[in-house]
Amino acid sequence: MMAAARKRKSEALGDETEDEERGDRRRRIRKTNKYIGAHVGIQGGIWKAVESSAALGAGAFALFLGSQRSWKRPALDPAAADRFQEKCSELGFDPAHILPHGSYLMNCGSPKDDVSEKSRVLLVDELSRCSRLGLRLYNFHPGSSLGAITTQQCLDKIAAAINHAHQQTPAVVTVLENMSGQGSTVGGRFCELRRIIDRVRDRSRVGVCLDTCHAFAAGKLGCNLDRHEDIRKGNIGLSAFRDVVNEPRLDGVPLILETPGRPGFQDAEQIELLYSLCEKNKE
Repeated sequence: MMAAARKRKSEALGDETEDEERGDRRRRIRKTNKYIGAHVGIQGGIWKAVESSAALGAGAFALFLGSQRSWKRPALDPAAADRFQEKCSELGFDPAHILPHGSYLMNCGSPKDDVSEKSRVLLVDELSRCSRLGLRLYNFHPGSSLGAITTQQCLDKIAAAINHAHQQTPAVVTVLENMSGQGSTVGGRFCELRRIIDRVRDRSRVGVCLDTCHAFAAGKLGCNLDRHEDIRKGNIGLSAFRDVVNEPRLDGVPLILETPGRPGFQDAEQIELLYSLCEKNKE
């Protein structure tokens, strides 16, 4: 009885600590109006992504919606989807600040008919999963011509895949990620993203994700290599990220880390660093 009572007291204290941490996280977000997080795993259940993000002190997060190694996936478990939504509500994550990331297998601009068709099917499936999870955004890499078709033909195929997916699914916004310009990928130039968007019929359901690493590699640096680095460790510099987290036009927009991390400077520490750069935190 003593042990059981002691355990219950410990669990209660643990709940109180979690409530305090949750309150601290929400107060920080309200103070800055910035929603900073990281790409987190879904091992053990898709709701684990929510729990992991809360533990990091994050205000936003990204996740994959299934395995990256297979075109075909088991159907989304309704109980798991419900639990995901319950955890989001419980831990204070708004769907507007959650950014699922598309499968790396997908290439909606592929010149190969089989890959193009499988990509279209997967895009519909991913948007359907977003809907079931109560999510509003879906981010993906536009695609690659593989050097076998023109850039314009590739862009046309991507736009057609988006239009098809929009017809099959409700509401979710497809977010095009800018690329580094590596190889035959498209989307390394903003005009290419513009040309995709111009061909999307429902403009209310298309947006852009600005990847700072990709933009730097494609433009200023010009190396076209997709090589992510930790905050403060790469060539972009801390002052640039100070500008990002203090830009009013990015209020309410999910800001997601895709950094490798290193001992003592993992996602939690990098999220904390970015929040510390917010000028409102210094008031």
